[in-house]
Amino acid sequence: MQKIIILDFGSQTTQLIGRRVRELDTFCEILPYNKFPKDDADVIGVILSGSPYSVHDPESFKIDLSQFVGRIPVLGICYGAQFISHTLGGKVEKADSREYGRANLQTVDTTNPLFKGFDQNSQVWMSHGDTITAIPGDFKVIGSTADVTNAAFASTTQPVWAVQFHPEVYHTLQGKTLLKNFVVDICGSRQEWSAASFVDSTVAELKAQLGSDRVILGLSGGVDSSVAAVLLNRAIGQHLTCIFVDHGMLRKNEFQQVMDDYRCLGLNVIGVDASEKFFADLAGVTDPEQKRKIIGRDFVEVFNAEAKKITDAKWLAQGTIYPDRIESLNITGKVIKSHHNVGGLPKEMHLQLCEPLKWLFKDEVRRVGRQLGMPEHLITRHPFPGPGLAVRILGDITPEKVRVLQDADDIYIRGLREYVDTDGETLYNKVWQAGAILLSTVRSVGVMGDERTYEHPVALRAVTSTDAMTADWAHLPYDFMAKVSNEIINKVRGVNRVCYDISSKPPATIEWE
Repeated sequence: MQKIIILDFGSQTTQLIGRRVRELDTFCEILPYNKFPKDDADVIGVILSGSPYSVHDPESFKIDLSQFVGRIPVLGICYGAQFISHTLGGKVEKADSREYGRANLQTVDTTNPLFKGFDQNSQVWMSHGDTITAIPGDFKVIGSTADVTNAAFASTTQPVWAVQFHPEVYHTLQGKTLLKNFVVDICGSRQEWSAASFVDSTVAELKAQLGSDRVILGLSGGVDSSVAAVLLNRAIGQHLTCIFVDHGMLRKNEFQQVMDDYRCLGLNVIGVDASEKFFADLAGVTDPEQKRKIIGRDFVEVFNAEAKKITDAKWLAQGTIYPDRIESLNITGKVIKSHHNVGGLPKEMHLQLCEPLKWLFKDEVRRVGRQLGMPEHLITRHPFPGPGLAVRILGDITPEKVRVLQDADDIYIRGLREYVDTDGETLYNKVWQAGAILLSTVRSVGVMGDERTYEHPVALRAVTSTDAMTADWAHLPYDFMAKVSNEIINKVRGVNRVCYDISSKPPATIEWE
């Protein structure tokens, strides 16, 4: 299959480039900057990402451009553009001031294929500390802003283009057009990648990879592991055994509801109530990373205990998706947070790992689920963290705190499902992710029944997003917020105050821990 190779130089928006390419029905593979494949027969284009480094930093990432320049169309973005200029004879210098935010391409060469269909004065997004003061001799400028003369340039002798701005981000208004021009028109993509083709190719790959081996899938109840289970079931049928571990920090009544859903899908599922073990091991632990590590460790221990009963098991399958892996460890080695099925797994796990969804974004996972014929209520289920409510309770974890949060969260989520907005859509379906957070390290004074109370606040969180890499707080209707707040305070023993989180990601994360 045709593919675009995206070489990752450590930018936090590299995955967004990949998502935009996928939106063009074109398969792409994101690889470390120094891992360009030796077998590149199917590679139709190369994109060089941005980077947190300057090209002048001693530790900056560098590659040999001759691996592909001159043979395969190349697009450099931000650092990628600077690296092309710096390496091929141009000049990159530190800018007088950091160029960050919106800018307008006041001069655009719309005769160049990269800018076909572009408007003059089109808005773009800049984010760099260096600037390109001279381009290589065989290049020409094809786009400029008021402050950046060499905002976009192209080789006159080879298929190489470079842009100082980020076409992948939302604020570059015609970024999708630019990427389509490169991927489809310049690289010649046949736009043959789709959910249907992903299912067909992945099922075939899983059959070849797993054969008749026994596979165990650690289910979480979420969209990702559910889609992974149905995909694997299609590939290997009864050779798949699913284990759903209840760590005691699921949503209210969730364990039984999820078990019922999985059985309706025809999956072979073993349910394990291990809540006592998790609560005991988490007792007194307050550090968020430590919570995640303990839950990841305990999950493996519980899983291994069940796996020993299945003597021929050789593989552990997980619903890991791309944003999980990006947040756990990017190419610069900086951990944002550990995910229970990525950075949090101990090394002593004795099975081989199978991750059929590891390159997909959440919206792609949902499209695959629909292609597989899964029920809509499973596909539209909001993301839920693997550690569950443990990372939505600030401070240590106790069964009573979990009970309080389960009750508050149940009222909130049920309210989102029941409230139909003015456009006929439920709030639940309009929100990417929502949940309640118990501020158990805080107490606030209240008055209930003419008596003073000193209880915990609950924060409500709801965000809109497309891929979980960036998110904005959802502007929920005031009448809904008032109703939910009143119901939580009146019905949930231990809560006397409700707040709403209006932080975006970045700088905040979606979860509180």
